[in-house]
Formats: sequence, C-alpha cells, structure tokens
Amino acid sequence: MFNLSKTEVLGFTLILLLAIVSLLAPLIVSVIPHDVSRLPYAPPSHKNLLGTNDIGEDVLVELIYGARVSLTIGVVAALISTVIGLMVGVTSGFYGGLTDEILSFFTDVVLVLPALPLIIVVAAYLKPSIWNVVLVISLLWWPGTARLVRARTMQLSEGGFVEGLRCIGASRLYIILKHIVPNVTEIVFAKFVTSVAQAILIEAGLSFIGLGDPEHKSWGLMLHYAIRRGGLLRGAWWAFIPPGLCITLTALAFILIGMGFEERSRIKTKEI
Repeated sequence: MFNLSKTEVLGFTLILLLAIVSLLAPLIVSVIPHDVSRLPYAPPSHKNLLGTNDIGEDVLVELIYGARVSLTIGVVAALISTVIGLMVGVTSGFYGGLTDEILSFFTDVVLVLPALPLIIVVAAYLKPSIWNVVLVISLLWWPGTARLVRARTMQLSEGGFVEGLRCIGASRLYIILKHIVPNVTEIVFAKFVTSVAQAILIEAGLSFIGLGDPEHKSWGLMLHYAIRRGGLLRGAWWAFIPPGLCITLTALAFILIGMGFEERSRIKTKEI
C-alpha cells in the first residue's frame, strides 16, 4: 500500500468528489434549487445558486452535468491512448530488432507531428461529437507513453530474471503478460493519470473554439457560449468563472496524482 503524499491525497479527494457528483448528477440536481424562469444572465440567488446563462439555464445544473461529459472524455481518451502506448512500447522494447526499429520510427513520426494543431484540424473536419473528440485525442496522444514503456521494457528484458525464464523455455507471451506488463503498470498508471488531465484540457480548448459537441455540453462548451454570447461583456462572471475553475482544479488534481506516481516509478527504475 502506498504512503500517499499530501498533494496526492488532495488530488484523490478532488477526483473522488468529482466522480460522486458525476454519478449522482440527477439526484443532486433534483434537490438543489434551480428556477426555470429563463431569465438570461440572472445573477446568483437563492433560486439559482450560480445564476443563469444566456438562455436562462441554471449554471450550477450545467456545471454538474458538464462534469460527466468532461470526465468521460478525459478518462476514455486517456485510457485508449495509454493502452495503445502500452502495446506499442512493450512490443518494441521486448522484441527489439526490426520490430523495434519499425515501431520506434512510427512512434517518432507521430511524436514530431504538431499534435494540437493537427487535433484542431481533424476535429474541425469531423462531425462535432464527443466520441470524435475522444478518437482524435487518443490516436495522437499515445507516443509519450510508448517511449516510456519501451525504455522500461528494454531495461527489464535485460534483467537476469527474464533471461532465466527464457532459459527454462517460457514463451514470450508468458514473459510479457506475467513479468513485463506487471512491472510497467506503475509508470503506465502515472502516464494515464496525467493523460486524463491533458485530454480534459484539450477537449476544453476544442470546445472553447467551437469544435465541441453541442448535444453534450462540457465545461469547455460552457465557456464558449459564455464568451461568445456576451457573458464577459455583461460582467456575468458566474457564467464563465465556475467552468474555468472546474477545468483547472480537475486537471490539477490528476496532475498531482500523476506526479506522485511518476516519482515512485523513477525511484523504482533506479533500484532495478
């Protein structure tokens, strides 16, 4: 069991609260006061705790449901990109030779591509959808994980215990699944956690410039509508500060957790 640092405890606490809010969104919305008078940019009051947006919708209600969208996109995109990076990294590092050269070349090609501009271009070309956003992010954000996993796999493959397994006739698949993958899970988890933060920020950026899915309003899309439809000019801070703060705190929480696991992974790597 890990002895978590204070920053990691803070990160896990924030993520736990976010997860609870996301899972219990309908129940929470049913008990909080939210007037449906449709008054645009009404300030916070006992009827609307965080005021209303440009079309009179309750900002707090949007914020709660937006947590579901932003968190889903972040977790799913990070999960897909991490799995791709794990598969490529382990295969490249364990088999070596021509396999390593081909996969490393492909990884380097994707790595040197201007990811953010390319994500914007592809997202603009595709139909606005949260799953298209997930697909674009996940297919362009895996090389970093692959590079780290490859390096760790090569280090493990050169270890005595792997050579011993090869000598007694253990299959490559057995060695990979039973001994390589379990020993890279820590670095993979650290990369996954930080990738969630990056995916949430990327999605927020795409939505902010109008490339989000209007049918599933995320925090980034809330910012887009607040700025685009006069919230900033009217001084309606409740329309853009809460979603911006949620994006910042959520990304920070995942980053704090990821930094802690990355530090443990570095220490463990030095001990091998």
